[in-house]
Amino acid sequence: MSLVLVTKREALVLADPRRRSADRAGEHLLHRHFTADELPRLRVQVEECAAWAGLSETRRGDFVLAVDEIANNAIEHAGGTGSLLLRRIGDELECRISDSGPGFSEDVIPRILPGLDGATSGRGLWLTQLVTDRLVISAGAVGAVVTLAMRLR
Repeated sequence: MSLVLVTKREALVLADPRRRSADRAGEHLLHRHFTADELPRLRVQVEECAAWAGLSETRRGDFVLAVDEIANNAIEHAGGTGSLLLRRIGDELECRISDSGPGFSEDVIPRILPGLDGATSGRGLWLTQLVTDRLVISAGAVGAVVTLAMRLR
């Protein structure tokens, strides 16, 4: 088990729903840019926000795993940085991760478990598609935008 320190300001934002912002597109729970060094803290923040939003413990673990896989892909394949927006929209918890890499499409997601078909990559995308209720890959202004979501109920 690793220990991740959260700053006092981050703890206040995560703990106090009045400090979160809302708009017609949903309630913004977390918005931040990240690098590889910040991934452990990002996982903790996503888990805390998912718990606050009401995602069950079992689904919360799957959600955090999926977010971590996509965030790691942004670090590994898209220049070492990314941006995450976590929102509660109706009965869904949605995470949008964008990067400034070369972009890609849903065609790169393996149809069967990577390794069984000879593929050496794609396991994170395959796993994310398996455990989430919605996965959309689109082009951003620069790079890719990966949106994943899980129903809260």
